[in-house]
Amino acid sequence: MEHTVVRCAEGHVFSTASFPMQQAERLGPGRLLRCPRCARLRSVVLVALEKAVTEQ
Repeated sequence: MEHTVVRCAEGHVFSTASFPMQQAERLGPGRLLRCPRCARLRSVVLVALEKAVTEQ
């Protein structure tokens, strides 16, 4: 099983086994997942995607 590294809206970086609908670009880059540090549902984005956006 492949893990995906994500960052939540509070800035916490963690890995997750599931990132729902990764290929659905029309929904935007963010997804709602439970952050293990906040223990709340947070909007998360892929860390690799975040780096690509800031480089442009």
